[in-house]
Amino acid sequence: MGFWANRRVVVSGGGGFLGSFVAKHLQGAGCRRITVPHRREYDLREKAEAIRLFNDARPDIFIHLAAVVGGIGANRSNPGRFFYDNAVMGLHVIEAARLVGVEKFVCAGTVCSYPKITPVPFREENFWDGYPEETNAPYGVAKKILLVQLQAYREQYGMNGIYLVPVNLYGPGDNFDPESSHVIPALIRKCWEAKQAQASAVVAWGTGSATREFLFVEDAAEAIVLAAEKYAKPELVNIGSGTEISIRELLHDI
Repeated sequence: MGFWANRRVVVSGGGGFLGSFVAKHLQGAGCRRITVPHRREYDLREKAEAIRLFNDARPDIFIHLAAVVGGIGANRSNPGRFFYDNAVMGLHVIEAARLVGVEKFVCAGTVCSYPKITPVPFREENFWDGYPEETNAPYGVAKKILLVQLQAYREQYGMNGIYLVPVNLYGPGDNFDPESSHVIPALIRKCWEAKQAQASAVVAWGTGSATREFLFVEDAAEAIVLAAEKYAKPELVNIGSGTEISIRELLHDI
């Protein structure tokens, strides 16, 4: 409670799926000065807007969760936008944090940055072993460069920036839009719609043999808040369950 009591914290993306739970956990940890910026107030794709946010909120700790993201369909339809928006937004907020001298910068990456062929569960030492899966690559690479930026800024400017990589998340408030949802909410919707239609089968993409690692969103939020308080090293850290499940098993469970 003492660590967070007098610190000002900004959570970009704090109104989103993961961010809303991070804000909730910060409040539970004793933080009383939390700013959640909205795009209509601060367009973080513009450097001047990012600097204005830092000057207005004067954060001690900045937690960067904002992202332009979606499922397989959205990634296929928007590779350019997903790359540019995520890269430039991250570059600007990290630079703004350096300019104003924040105590700590916490950046959330993505498992989409891992190489296409990576043993599951993912391990940090495999992060640079290859190119991401092609569908997710523009988004994954855009987020990956932010780790390089944080490490470079630590080396040159002494900036305390950490990089966390949550695995695939699920939980209350998830996105069930068939065009942009991730695998668990997408499969839940497919099963629900099949039952409503009294269909004889549920049709899912792929063979079902692919495996994924999933984590409940509240556990991810707790880990991010703990890392913001306690972790201060340049190496990336995965946030996950350490277990995997095939899509076929997952679909049967749902």
